[in-house]
Amino acid sequence: MPDHLLVTGPCRSGKSEWAESLAAQSEQPVIYIATAIAPPADAEWLQRIAQHRARRPPEWEVRECPLELAALLRELPPHHCALVDSLGTWVANCLDQSPDQWQATVVEFLESVQACVAQLIFVAEEVGWGVVPAYASGRRFRDRLGELCQRLSPLMAEVYLVTTGFALPLHQWGIPLRGRE
Repeated sequence: MPDHLLVTGPCRSGKSEWAESLAAQSEQPVIYIATAIAPPADAEWLQRIAQHRARRPPEWEVRECPLELAALLRELPPHHCALVDSLGTWVANCLDQSPDQWQATVVEFLESVQACVAQLIFVAEEVGWGVVPAYASGRRFRDRLGELCQRLSPLMAEVYLVTTGFALPLHQWGIPLRGRE
């Protein structure tokens, strides 16, 4: 099984750039999996997407996947590196799922990660360090993303926390919670 990686951190921390550098270092063909949906009326969001596009090497293949991430991971070819940016956006795209539907989606996703023959690099936002959101959908998003990352991290060869432009290797510095080794 290839070494899968998780890169997490707050907004504007450098996590996408770090993940992109890891993908470039893989010395494999890179497939960039974009989970964002680009609404034409949101100029600021479109500008963020354009910044990400401008940083990517032109030889990287790009696949847009706002919802069916597990199915796409199962189709990836061996000897490739797939960079998924980002899990937070994917969770937001699935936010309307019922709790039972979401749990089934998570199980399917984790199974596809374990079965994937390509190297995977995931980018995920850290959203639980601030105040508890005042609205239900914000709490649901924060809780789902936090749980997803906790369930995903034991499947990773390394987890990096990126903050203020520094990447910290958590497997080297952190102590896994009981049952997550």
